Amino acid sequence: MRYAFPCQLNPEEGGGFWVSFPDVPEALTQGDDRAQARAMALEALTLALGGYMDARRDLPTPSACGPGQELLALPSLVAAKCALYAEMRRQGLSKVKLAERLGLSESAVRKLLDLDHRSHIGQVEAALRSLGRELVLEDRTAA
Repeated sequence: MRYAFPCQLNPEEGGGFWVSFPDVPEALTQGDDRAQARAMALEALTLALGGYMDARRDLPTPSACGPGQELLALPSLVAAKCALYAEMRRQGLSKVKLAERLGLSESAVRKLLDLDHRSHIGQVEAALRSLGRELVLEDRTAA
């Protein structure tokens, strides 16, 4: 799955923007200008997805970008962790079972799924490979 979500940057009358995500209604924020609004939006999106994970809910699937929307891509490490979480849920695999498969402690796997923890991307990739998944990155022109 591609971890880039469409967002709507809505200008405010007094200046600035408020931001919403059609696929992640919990992610709402604002900024004084477009750059700050995008930065705050990325933080709000990451926090909201972490909330889904904490609540053991399926992550939303990003929809196509519609008119007036911008695509906001998750940082590669956050996207990789979301992919790991999603595949674990799809396979019905617990943190304990993944830890056994990887020869790690359950607390190490918890860190691999913590969107705020600065895990090494190689560890997340190894965990994904153990589940039959592969991380693929792409680049694009910045918005």
